Amino acid sequence: MDQHLAVFVKVVEKENFSKAAEELHMTQPAVSQYIRTLEESIGTRLLERSNKYVRLNQAGEIVYHHAKEILALYTKMQSLVDDLTNKASGPLAIGASYTFGEYILPHIIARMQREYPQISPSIKIQNTKEIIELVKMHQLDIGIIEGFFKEDTLNSEVVSEDNMLIVAPLGHHLLTEKWEKRMSDLAEETWILREEGSGTREAAENLFRMSEFTPKKILEFGSTQLIKESVEAGLGISLLSQWAIEKEITNGYMGKIDVQGLPFKRNFSILTHTSYQTKALKTFIGSLRGYLA
Repeated sequence: MDQHLAVFVKVVEKENFSKAAEELHMTQPAVSQYIRTLEESIGTRLLERSNKYVRLNQAGEIVYHHAKEILALYTKMQSLVDDLTNKASGPLAIGASYTFGEYILPHIIARMQREYPQISPSIKIQNTKEIIELVKMHQLDIGIIEGFFKEDTLNSEVVSEDNMLIVAPLGHHLLTEKWEKRMSDLAEETWILREEGSGTREAAENLFRMSEFTPKKILEFGSTQLIKESVEAGLGISLLSQWAIEKEITNGYMGKIDVQGLPFKRNFSILTHTSYQTKALKTFIGSLRGYLA
């Protein structure tokens, strides 16, 4: 039945029987037969078909959601069995929030690949909220998020501390004026922040609550790189990870504002399921700890 689910998922994602057949190296009639057999087994139609599209109906939505989880668990089961006799190898699905994924993760992957080339990592970069959901659904073997996940559904462990700094464009009056600044002195500034659900946005809101003030104007942007470019262009100030701004500060593209109580600290945490871990996952976690240490 796992093959029927795999064919079903591919048809849904390609929205086309012919394209799914081509990618699966099957004939279109064979794909159609797999779908018919699955629908007969489930007891209802799962797809709405026309000459132009293939779409999920309500029952199909339920089956698709669980099929993805079942296939991910099947892959993990096979990997665990393989691990009994083999070295660390095989696929490894890694997810990370933007700051960690864009500025730290590539270095960890490069280190691991030099020592364990048989591991085949795939990377998904999303905001913290989305990474948590993907780990819950078994779409990821491990998630690396900003902050800490407090529910019992997943195993969460803090692996590193991150310093958050306030940055401004060169020539900004808060950089040139040499007096001791408080967070309240920044209330009139335009703040450029990440979207809701982002760990970086959560850190900024925690800082505002601790400092008992709310910025008069907030611009919400969907990526750290866009925020950095906007700060450099003079659009406003922002709270960003030291990892994300290291090159810009070193090269003099922007400056950090010295404020009482900074740097503001947050954590990076890893999320995994509590069941057995593959050798590939254990190897990656070891490489991650080694790099962060």
